[in-house]
Amino acid sequence: MKPAIPTFPMLLQRFFTQRLMQEKRVSANTISSYRDTFRLLLRFAQKRLRTAPDKLAFEKLDAPLIAAFLTELEKTRGVTVRTRNLRLTAIRSFFRFAAYEMPTHSAQIQRVLAMPAKRFERQLIHFLTRPEVDALLAAPDKATWTGRRDHALLLTTLQTGLRLSEVTGLRRRDVTFGTGAHVEILGKGRKQRTVPLCKPVADVLEAWLDELNPAQDDLAFPSVRGGRLSADAVASLLRKHIAVASDACSSLKQKNVTFHCLRHTTAMDLLHAGVEQTVIALWLGHESIETTQIYLDADLALKEKILARTIPFDSKPGKFRPDDKLLAFLNQL
Repeated sequence: MKPAIPTFPMLLQRFFTQRLMQEKRVSANTISSYRDTFRLLLRFAQKRLRTAPDKLAFEKLDAPLIAAFLTELEKTRGVTVRTRNLRLTAIRSFFRFAAYEMPTHSAQIQRVLAMPAKRFERQLIHFLTRPEVDALLAAPDKATWTGRRDHALLLTTLQTGLRLSEVTGLRRRDVTFGTGAHVEILGKGRKQRTVPLCKPVADVLEAWLDELNPAQDDLAFPSVRGGRLSADAVASLLRKHIAVASDACSSLKQKNVTFHCLRHTTAMDLLHAGVEQTVIALWLGHESIETTQIYLDADLALKEKILARTIPFDSKPGKFRPDDKLLAFLNQL
């Protein structure tokens, strides 16, 4: 007896519950991102095909429809190319799952999987210089509870390079003091890593946790009400301290400092200290060493040091000679 072919609603639900949550055990952020993608896609399909999402047939989700959806995102909603590509990644993941469940639709599935991501210009990353870091760390008012928390949070982030979700989710049990002080992180892609703490940072963090006196499962950097700091709350406290730090270090006024910029700063500090790319990738929890290449691309000072070690070419300036008139004409075309 042949197994029943699942309907599209059944297939989509199994994609989330079976593939993403049970088999791949992806993060809550990935679930949210994929959920939002399919919300948008189903609303677009409902408008275009005049069919309710729970009545939609799988074969209606073909490559032309998905291409029209991605174009609609860019033109109507004004999303960036990066966001457009993230939506396509979520759709591809679903169709790879569908390839196992619905082999009779292999031609349709392969056309969707063959849709290319859109290329875009990669801008150089932003990071803070040491004077800017010093000004930022001096900005929180350590006479207040929130000031001491913010100082410990910023200092820990700048030394460890933790992601926003990692630092706001850090718990007391994840921090070890004494010889070999470190933090243990379950990061992106459920990869576990250990990041060492230098003594000055460990001292500040230990003093803060002694004051907070949390249980092992409690957050290391809670909100005033004891809950987890939201992304908006962290962005707000960072803007507040950057505004204060800008008075002491004027170069901060020309920079758009996000929380992820602190992570870039950690990587640049490690790079300047002579740490190899492979170690930096492990430190930051990168999936691939190629991700760490962006720091080499952005570091002009390091490139200048490399240039200073090279032997200059023995060359003399040449004398200008005008091109042949016919060649000059062709060059102007």
